[in-house]
Amino acid sequence: MLDTTPLLEVSGLTKRFGGLLAVNDIGFSIRPGEILGLIGPNGSGKSTVMKLVMGIERPNAGSVRLAGAEIAGWPTHRIARRGVGIVFQHSRPLHRQTVLENIKLALLPDSLLRLAAEPHVEQRARAIAERVGLGGVLGRRPPTLPFADLRRLEMAKALARDPKVVLVDEPFAGLTPAEVTTFSELIDGFRRDGRAVLLVDHNVKSVAALVDRVLAMYLGQRIAEGTAEEVMRDETVRRVYIGGKIETHPRKGLGVEGREALLEVRNIDVFYGKAQALQQVAIHIDAGEFVSVVGLNGAGKTTLFNAISGLVPFAGDIHWAGESLRGRSPARIAREGIVQCPETRELFGDLSVRENLDLGGQHLSKDERKQQLAWLLGLFPILQERQNQPASTLSGGEQQMLAIARALMMKPRLLILDEPTLGLAPVILEQLSIALGQLRETTPMTVLLGEQNVTFALPHADRVYVLEHARVVWEGDPGRFADEMGAGYL
Repeated sequence: MLDTTPLLEVSGLTKRFGGLLAVNDIGFSIRPGEILGLIGPNGSGKSTVMKLVMGIERPNAGSVRLAGAEIAGWPTHRIARRGVGIVFQHSRPLHRQTVLENIKLALLPDSLLRLAAEPHVEQRARAIAERVGLGGVLGRRPPTLPFADLRRLEMAKALARDPKVVLVDEPFAGLTPAEVTTFSELIDGFRRDGRAVLLVDHNVKSVAALVDRVLAMYLGQRIAEGTAEEVMRDETVRRVYIGGKIETHPRKGLGVEGREALLEVRNIDVFYGKAQALQQVAIHIDAGEFVSVVGLNGAGKTTLFNAISGLVPFAGDIHWAGESLRGRSPARIAREGIVQCPETRELFGDLSVRENLDLGGQHLSKDERKQQLAWLLGLFPILQERQNQPASTLSGGEQQMLAIARALMMKPRLLILDEPTLGLAPVILEQLSIALGQLRETTPMTVLLGEQNVTFALPHADRVYVLEHARVVWEGDPGRFADEMGAGYL
């Protein structure tokens, strides 16, 4: 008879970091042989929940019960010994030890009196390695392994502790589609073993075929729970991920005939160590176009923009106005007309608004700088009022406007905006939307906009690319997005 008693029970879980309520009254249970998907955009609190269960963080309130025993607030090593294992997103092996030795160390008892492995330990380590697909690399050391094998090693180390409950953090990040299939089968193996699995991810679609239930979080709170299909249809979830009703504003007379091909990204690959951040990504932008690249956090938008700006190495080619950008420094690329406004804004906090703007326009003549400044203060009137105020004292929305204005002071041919709406209040979003609308309708500027918020990105786009797991999975005009990608974006 199937045991329906929960292995893991969480109730009223709450965590504060200073004035920030990161997790607010979260509760769930997981039975043996069940996988619960915990999903939400970055900053929703899902990773904090996982850390609270594992003892990496201590809760301010709430209960965590493992097989009926209260473990909330216990140190991590006690929770691990009691039967909770974790598969980290970022591999943490011992680099001087072989794969086999790393697994054997995880199998050793937690006792200073028993440091030597018993005879069966090596046999058990080899069996675990075979199960996760590491049987052919037992003698190799972690620095020589491909990224997917490092993730397999994390799974092997978790299995070695024979946990009752397994916490899996962002298991598919950086993997190819074929590797995602393989890792899904490995995670499903935990379920077949009768273990309870908490699978933490930001993407509903990634976990839909694997999980039994989904709990969606946003800003520390539960917003939906049910099957993956039910959660994907939930209006609150869709509003959180997409932003609301999708609208488009096509420009009349915007044809492609005779227009200059300004930027061409030709099948580029980017790696961070052994993790592939972009795979054969190709996009093109014509002069005067507004192009939006949409995708959930972690899809590769920032990496794409950093490759274009010369900030990260890449394989493939990027052509700007007919010439390759390979080998050019970020400073030269910026001088030649590609200016990026980063997600992190990178303002000089101790300098005033006016001084930040003057730095952006330092290459201009005095008359050009005066003219450009007057135009920008008209585009962002709040900056006119704040000219003498230190940038660090501005609100988040005002800082975002200043960051965009500083980029525009350079008079770019191509303006790259990376997640400009991140963390902004609705009233600021409206002001930013009006400013972008003016740029689109009244200037010849070309803009490349990266956004998770689809309802902000599409009205300001002539064409749209969708990035998903490091690859472009869709390209088209905004009017087709709702019909062809609206449901699949999650």
